[in-house]
Amino acid sequence: MTTPVNPVLREMRWWDIDPVLELEKDLFPEDAWSRGMFWSELAHSRGPEATRRYVVAEEGARIVGYAGLASAGELADVQTIAVARDHWGSGLGSVLLTELLRAATAFECAEVMLECRIDNIRAQKLYERFGFEAIGFRRGYYQPGNVDALVMRLTTASDSGSAAVSTSERGTEING
Repeated sequence: MTTPVNPVLREMRWWDIDPVLELEKDLFPEDAWSRGMFWSELAHSRGPEATRRYVVAEEGARIVGYAGLASAGELADVQTIAVARDHWGSGLGSVLLTELLRAATAFECAEVMLECRIDNIRAQKLYERFGFEAIGFRRGYYQPGNVDALVMRLTTASDSGSAAVSTSERGTEING
């Protein structure tokens, strides 16, 4: 699919874990997150002390994407972004990343970090369009396969306290 989508984004809840796991296993068969990992993240995503933001993108009753962000003080970390294969190139990755950057702003984070497989050029291009810059590598970060991770950082706009990103931005998708 290459036409822009207007997915319904909403907070990820516990009942979304099974369909999210199906998508996770399809997209990341060698290093998929476990049910326990998602439960742990969601446990920190609600209430006044929340430090996580997890969302799903729905098309009808089907989850076609999901994303998550963790915050600690002034630092946020993109934990995951995933888009169903039949939605690659639709702009959904940009929609999900935009939501994570909104969450980072709400958490009052000065920087947003992420790791990206060194061989995932599509993801790198998406992040670069949003202003992320490569700052280093993590050797052998993705297992199995001993694949390196590119570490990227976005510094939020110091004058406005919000991430320097256009909410209308659309483009290349990410699946890793």
